[in-house]
Amino acid sequence: MSVNPVLLKELRQRFRTVKSPLLVSLYLLVIGALVLGFIYLRWRDMPGYYRPDTSREIFIILSMVQLFLVGFVTPGLTAGAISGERERQTLNVLLTTRLTTRGIIVSKMLSSISFMVLLVLATLPLYNIVFLYGGISPSQVLGVFGFYMVTVFLFAAVGVACSTYFKRTGVSTVTSYGIVFILGLGTLLLGGFIYEVLRVPGPGPYQTPLITQFLLDINPVVVMMRILGENGFGPERNIGLPYWAVYILFYVIAGLLLLLWSSSKLNPSRNKGLRFRM
Repeated sequence: MSVNPVLLKELRQRFRTVKSPLLVSLYLLVIGALVLGFIYLRWRDMPGYYRPDTSREIFIILSMVQLFLVGFVTPGLTAGAISGERERQTLNVLLTTRLTTRGIIVSKMLSSISFMVLLVLATLPLYNIVFLYGGISPSQVLGVFGFYMVTVFLFAAVGVACSTYFKRTGVSTVTSYGIVFILGLGTLLLGGFIYEVLRVPGPGPYQTPLITQFLLDINPVVVMMRILGENGFGPERNIGLPYWAVYILFYVIAGLLLLLWSSSKLNPSRNKGLRFRM
């Protein structure tokens, strides 16, 4: 099978530089230092002893820190995918090749996702600390890593879409981080606001509105806490699908739509037709 030349070039350019192992080392150093620091603080409370039941707390901290880093690193890797080519004045040359705009978009995104997947998989040895003392099932670890892959897909698609729409990498990066911030915190705040506005004062449990439940089901922080076995606020409402199915469907469909829109936006014949009609 022939390999997409853009993808091959991007992979070689990304993984053959000194920055790649340095970034991986820095990524592991940050997460490892937080985990070891937490273990030390727990051990300091009871010198000479380490309680195995704290392994669950380590797993939660490790997973949440990695989710924050995924949201911080992924948009930065993809926000300059197309705008960087435009700034280097190589985009027009790339569009004259036999590659389709869809192939260019997918190649740029896969090269960025591959590096992010490498960062996530590189943290697997750190999870051995959790398995050493027990308390966490392998299915939970698999669920967390599957959650990371789905989240990385949408965050990368957001970065590629912003890079296609905006001409400057700086504007694209800021917009990408803004959208990721809305997904991570904005949906939670909006869901809580709607919950409080529609809540009827009085005794007894109050059923979560559908719109609030949907906003919570697509919030990465809330979904991560549910995977880890933590409860959200308010009684959950059944909207026909489990929370993980809503999250996967929304993120996969939204990511695919963004990629299709990006390839259409990058198509020079489409842009020429729009200028002619204007």
